[in-house]
Amino acid sequence: MTDSMFFKAADGLTVSEIASLTEGKLRPGASGQAAARPITGIAALDRAGPGDATFFDNVRYAADLTHSRAGLCFASARLMERIPERIVTVEVRDPYRAFVTLSRALFPNALRPSSMYEAGAAPSLAGNIHPSARLEADVWVEPGAIVGADAEIGAGSRIAAGAVVGPGVRIGRDCAIGANATISHALIGDRVVIHPGVHIGQDGFGYVMGATHLKVPQIGRVIIQNDVEIGAGTTIDRGANRDTIIGEGSKIDNLVQIGHNVTIGRHCVIVAQTGISGSVTLQDFVVLGARVGINNHVTVGEGAQIAATSTIKDDVPPRARWGGSPAKPAKLWFREIIALERLARGDNAGAADQDKKRSGEEGHSDG
Repeated sequence: MTDSMFFKAADGLTVSEIASLTEGKLRPGASGQAAARPITGIAALDRAGPGDATFFDNVRYAADLTHSRAGLCFASARLMERIPERIVTVEVRDPYRAFVTLSRALFPNALRPSSMYEAGAAPSLAGNIHPSARLEADVWVEPGAIVGADAEIGAGSRIAAGAVVGPGVRIGRDCAIGANATISHALIGDRVVIHPGVHIGQDGFGYVMGATHLKVPQIGRVIIQNDVEIGAGTTIDRGANRDTIIGEGSKIDNLVQIGHNVTIGRHCVIVAQTGISGSVTLQDFVVLGARVGINNHVTVGEGAQIAATSTIKDDVPPRARWGGSPAKPAKLWFREIIALERLARGDNAGAADQDKKRSGEEGHSDG
């Protein structure tokens, strides 16, 4: 059952309301009483109670159905017959997506960094907001946060405790800036979520190497478009001679490093501990697995997917699937892995002996 210690559910929904919300349909034969059942929480199959919704989309978890006490279960048409009649079931095309859609409706506060205060309950912070800063209605600035000169923050945005919004920074509407985040030299769109400890707009790593290393001025900005989410501890450097850009709808995990002059397209996904060097371009819908490293000035084409722990030194074509270090097309990478495993087992040596034996027999018969 959902632990309500940290996340309080919104008003519950009935099964029929949930079916409508998720574009699903109740299993035939469900009673009116079942359709009116209230659902107030979410849980895994084996932990769900009568007030919880769950989902079933993998036969590996069929055993959990046996003892499940769930009040509602999402399932696809092909798996409906596996669910006991006692469990109220909503048929949907994608059970997990339906489960997430309901979760978002029940727990909207879980979509953004948590706050120390209820809306409107924070004490006055006039001393921490520069007189020249411009804040629209319903902007919420928590204690310890600082808003610099000429900064602008749009209506409905939340600045958590200890966050720093630097001079001239623009933050759009309905954004959430997590605790101890720092933002400078940046323009941020609407509905952007920045988790705790993110640092945006610090200067990039640029030096002219020599007997003494000459620091290169970093005079660009960071541009973050609408609906971007940035995970805790991530750092995004401002541009050196052009802007660092994060495209609309892109999602960035925790502990990612994005260097100066990087351009990330729309709806990209970048997983934890990835490092992106300066002047890299990710086109739209690129996916980078965890701990990917990308050399500077590389372009990764639209829709390409890079396996975790890969290193990229060359441009990647659109819609390619690459992996390895250095990264290469996935099929070639897999063949290399198999070849190395065979070599380690001595299979190649055995194959060579067989070839020699066959050659000797053929030579003898010819003689």
